[in-house]
Amino acid sequence: MLVLRFRRLVRSALLLTSALPMLALSRVVAAQATFPGGAVQGPRWRHIGPFRAGRTKSAVGVPTQPNVFYMAATNGGVWKTNDAGRTWNPIFDAQNTGSVGAVEVAPSNPNILYVGSGEGLQRPDLSTGNGMYRSNDAGRSWAHLGLRDGQQIPRIAIDPTNPERLFVAVLGHPYGPNTERGIYRSVNGGQSFERVLYKDENTGGADVVLSPNDPNTVYAVLWEARQGPWENAAWSGPNSGLFKSTDGGATWTQLAGGLPTTAEGLGRLGVGISPTNPRRIYVTATAGARSGLYRSDDAGATWTRTTSDNRIFGRGDDFAAVTVDPRDPNTLYSMNVVAWKSTDAGVTWTALRGAPGGDDYQRLWINPLVPTTMLLVADQGAVITVNDGETWSSWYNQGTAQFYHVTTDNAWPYRVCGGQQESGSACVSSRGDDGSITYRDWRPVGASEYSYVAPDPLNPDIVYGGTVSRFDRRTGQTQNVSPTVGRTRGAAGSGPDYFRGIRTMPILFSPINPRKLYYGTNVVWSTVNGGSSWTRLSDDLSRDTWSVPASVGKYASTPAAKPTRRGVVYTIAPSYVDSNTLWAGTDDGLVHITRNGGKTWRNVTPPQIGAWWKVSIMDASHFSATTAYAAVNTLRLDDLRPHIYRTRDGGTTWTEIVSGIATDAPINVVREDPKRRGLLYAGSETQVWFSLDDGDHWHSLRGNMPAISIRDLVIKDDDIAVGTHGRGFWILDNSTALRQWNENSATAPATLFKPAVATRVRYSMYTDTPVPPDEPRAENPPDGAMIDYFLSRDAQAVSLEILNAAGRVLRTFTSTDPTPLPTDAGNWPRYWFRAAAAPSAKAGLQRFTWDLHYARPSLECSLPISATPHNTKCEPEGPWVMPGVYTARLTVDGAIQSHTFTVRMDPRVKTARAGLTQQHDLSLALYDAMVEAQALAAEARSSGRTTFAGQDAFGGVAASHQAVIDVLQESDAPATEAMVQTAKAHLAAYAVLKARWMAK
Repeated sequence: MLVLRFRRLVRSALLLTSALPMLALSRVVAAQATFPGGAVQGPRWRHIGPFRAGRTKSAVGVPTQPNVFYMAATNGGVWKTNDAGRTWNPIFDAQNTGSVGAVEVAPSNPNILYVGSGEGLQRPDLSTGNGMYRSNDAGRSWAHLGLRDGQQIPRIAIDPTNPERLFVAVLGHPYGPNTERGIYRSVNGGQSFERVLYKDENTGGADVVLSPNDPNTVYAVLWEARQGPWENAAWSGPNSGLFKSTDGGATWTQLAGGLPTTAEGLGRLGVGISPTNPRRIYVTATAGARSGLYRSDDAGATWTRTTSDNRIFGRGDDFAAVTVDPRDPNTLYSMNVVAWKSTDAGVTWTALRGAPGGDDYQRLWINPLVPTTMLLVADQGAVITVNDGETWSSWYNQGTAQFYHVTTDNAWPYRVCGGQQESGSACVSSRGDDGSITYRDWRPVGASEYSYVAPDPLNPDIVYGGTVSRFDRRTGQTQNVSPTVGRTRGAAGSGPDYFRGIRTMPILFSPINPRKLYYGTNVVWSTVNGGSSWTRLSDDLSRDTWSVPASVGKYASTPAAKPTRRGVVYTIAPSYVDSNTLWAGTDDGLVHITRNGGKTWRNVTPPQIGAWWKVSIMDASHFSATTAYAAVNTLRLDDLRPHIYRTRDGGTTWTEIVSGIATDAPINVVREDPKRRGLLYAGSETQVWFSLDDGDHWHSLRGNMPAISIRDLVIKDDDIAVGTHGRGFWILDNSTALRQWNENSATAPATLFKPAVATRVRYSMYTDTPVPPDEPRAENPPDGAMIDYFLSRDAQAVSLEILNAAGRVLRTFTSTDPTPLPTDAGNWPRYWFRAAAAPSAKAGLQRFTWDLHYARPSLECSLPISATPHNTKCEPEGPWVMPGVYTARLTVDGAIQSHTFTVRMDPRVKTARAGLTQQHDLSLALYDAMVEAQALAAEARSSGRTTFAGQDAFGGVAASHQAVIDVLQESDAPATEAMVQTAKAHLAAYAVLKARWMAK
């Protein structure tokens, strides 16, 4: 009895202790006002690369415009080039999906484009779309059409004489049955669609092509296929086949005549028709022993297998595309891991293009008017040849990288890291030293293409990833340090000596012990010596049995759907406040917690979660050991609804927190802000969301980002770094305004937020050959102090002043300032351009960046007009301010607010403060004298004292002083003796000149 009473007392004490932080949280949550929709105006996401392309499914050129091409990245939107692939630009970013499976240009009107969204592939990392789109102006604007529930559209065929008539292959839901699938026809440009070929809710349209000489003759491929809830689960059925219509889609006949049947295992087919001999047709067929490439010489009535070489047609679920040369019906190309070419009607083959230089080829387009020009798309983007394949354009100029996760290191500037589908790993610098982020600022780090990447917190040159590798940036060497070397099987593996793993397994360091690295298979592992040895922290945490999910449907009774233990630990979340607390979530829908460092585990799965609800990413609270958040993704259960769960009592109870998130937004990640309790971020299949009240209400943070799959998100210091599965890495610089948002912010006329610490960092001026302006590059973070303010309504006038600690006003900016010159200086010296725009007077959350300089002096430019890109005025930078405390003073329609903030030096600069002070004081003395001399020169000109010879000398002081300032300010190194003597000589000369003027 005494023991029981003691336990009750302990339990009560623990509950009271855990409740104390929650009382504080409740006050914070209660203070939140609703965040106005669309309020984020000034802060912008910036894409940082890498410019290493990702999987691309479809592409097309414009025959009459031989330099113009379009490509469709499977999760990166639609891109266009007008210079034959030298540069590519996105043209689809304003739309509500970035997942694209088909893009086509109307042959009779190249301004009309159709896009089918959804990848149109059956693969584990796919994303879905929301129907058809059309552009009437070559991609400048778009209209959404129909087929919204099709989810996957792999092919579009447009009548060559009538751009309003088209056929669409709709593959349908990849993870469940649905009726909006099959082959559709529109005769009014997509205003309406009629389904013309359909089997059942499990069978979709995989391909559709028109005969080159008769648009009423249509060939279509139906494919019965289904992805399963667990990775690499796929089923097929008896309804796949090749169909033909000769009356424009009104009636259809299934073609046989020697083609393999579904009884023989027929799956997906790919179709290619000869433009010069439309009776010559080729198909690739995946059908077990009868797989191969088949040829018909009688428009599909009979078929002959020309090759059974698996290299030509294998992996039909991924590829299955055939293109026939427009010059010769015997010359054709088959897309596979290598792009293959045959010149004898498919009997023998040679490689057109393969790795290195890209692999896993999806489709080839040949210009019918200039057949030596071809466009080839693969899992590494789009490449173009204009010399019949002799050379190709680059795929290192497309920002469509597909990342599974994102992490950051502790270098400065910090690097953003992850594993990229098809292309290995990458760490990209968040800032480039040459004014932008280029190919110089990223590199692979030895991890596999699917993996987490975990930089060592104590040494950012050491990077872990994959299953598990250890990469040393200094030597470029990679070592396998996995705890399961030679003992890892796929999801179906079992046995005491083997461990299960899938393509992306969690690898991350403890936030408390920087030497402890965690790794997940079907069990949880840890190492404290860089992988030299590992400790197994758990037994198998996956489900030992389960009920087959309803989405599997008719395939539930197949052997591949038999319930066996196949789940893995998909996410690990160590506590930020208790080294013994660790959360783990599985891809088959379980959540466990240990409170004693792995000695024992407790199943705390939310009761709402069922089998194969993938616990995608968990995040432990930064403020409480009993609070955690779980992003649960049900896309693979054919459920697009968002699911996020929160517990505040160690997993005893859970609350679903998705209010405000779109109902068709599957969630991949949730994270808590490390500095403000209750501020959460989440990533869905189309955008980033945030909550100010611990998940009770959510708001969009998409901003200027395209609608793409957000697979992971981390908060790095004051920034938010995002890993997307189709557009690389993105950063939202400085989230301090969201951290400071309070109940008055939404309603007060104006709110100035305390600026974050600003870093004084310079980038190098080009002294050698610069990077060409058309090389791909990403934007650096804003240079200087980012000052955020919120206006609840448009203001009449806004001014922002920067003051130093002594109260001197260093800069004044107003909303009525003239429109600045372009800020992109290209290869011109930066000081020829204004760096800052005027502060906005528009309603919303605005951002203004002070560049940490004194005001710019205005000088007459000594260069010829032809050498200056915009005007004949030169505006050099004012001197840098010293590290220290400054004040931002905001005046909105007469009302004043102010906040202090700190400016620090670039952490890489080791110059002593005395050296910086000498540099600053000399520069400022010259600067103040220069400003004063300009005023005295004007006074001399207006005074009528034309006999004073010094009036012209005043005008020359500005230029001579600026030249000395430029030398003093060109680096963060101490001034040399020569610089000091020169500066003092100029100041002394000016003092004499000024004295002469004042004496007269």
